[in-house]
Amino acid sequence: MRRDGFALAGAGVVMMKELADNLSSVRMRLLELLVFVAGAGAVYATLTEVRSIVSEDPFVFLRLFTTPKAPLPSFVAFLGFLIPIVAIALGFDSVNSEFNHRTMSRLLAQPIYRDALLFGKFLAGLATLAITLTALWLFVIGLGVLLLGLPPSGEEVARGFTFLLAAIAYSGVWLALALLFSVVFRSAATAALAALSVWLLFAFFWSMLVSLIAPIVAPTDPDNLASLLHNANVAEALSRLSPNTLFAETALAALNPSTRSLGVVLSSQLQGAISAPLPFAESLALIWPQVTGLIAAAIGLFTIAYVAFQRQEVRA
Repeated sequence: MRRDGFALAGAGVVMMKELADNLSSVRMRLLELLVFVAGAGAVYATLTEVRSIVSEDPFVFLRLFTTPKAPLPSFVAFLGFLIPIVAIALGFDSVNSEFNHRTMSRLLAQPIYRDALLFGKFLAGLATLAITLTALWLFVIGLGVLLLGLPPSGEEVARGFTFLLAAIAYSGVWLALALLFSVVFRSAATAALAALSVWLLFAFFWSMLVSLIAPIVAPTDPDNLASLLHNANVAEALSRLSPNTLFAETALAALNPSTRSLGVVLSSQLQGAISAPLPFAESLALIWPQVTGLIAAAIGLFTIAYVAFQRQEVRA
């Protein structure tokens, strides 16, 4: 008879073992170095721009995350590009490597259930990403305090922490996708290529596909405002099927207090609007659907991977 507490303990054992392997692996060290160098370069490049508005902007620390400095993009843009790569690198061989090394049957011969094994591997990867992103976030804050000479305000810390949680949820989506392909494909190279193909689709080609699909789903009439508005809403809904879009909108609203809407806004709706920073609670309500979408996508992909793994045959 199965006991849930025992299964949970098995997941904890797998998680700690995989977490230790992830943090001590050469692959993870190289990925961490890449992320920290890229992030530090982006932040350091923006400091010259930020120093000039220290006395003018009450949210100067948030500018460290969002201000680009040619030819480098902003820190947020760097994370949006690098997080999927790191997550895929952690998860593309997490399950199929056990089959290829013929260790899966030995693992399952221990008092560890299948769901505990898969859940532990996913939690270990997510914890690794969370540790890396938190360390990078603290590094940016510390670099800002050191070079700007002033501490962040409480609201800036709250907004930055919200962005950090959104980044962890965003990384969970790509980790779950890589885990799914690791379960479906026995070849690690095939799993990596499949996950990278999905990332390339959403990162570079999804906006082009949306611009092609939206006019077909919602044809436009230049003389009909309702049709134009419907087309814009359809294009917006299609673009939000991409985790990249959800993460970008979350970062925009969390780190830019002047953002008052993430949807289609008519000029008539802007009349009489107060040009003041949006309170943090209202910004949080604004990005709640996006963050919920990222969490739901990660849970959905992990569920599909769980069902596929449960149906696989494991031979000694």
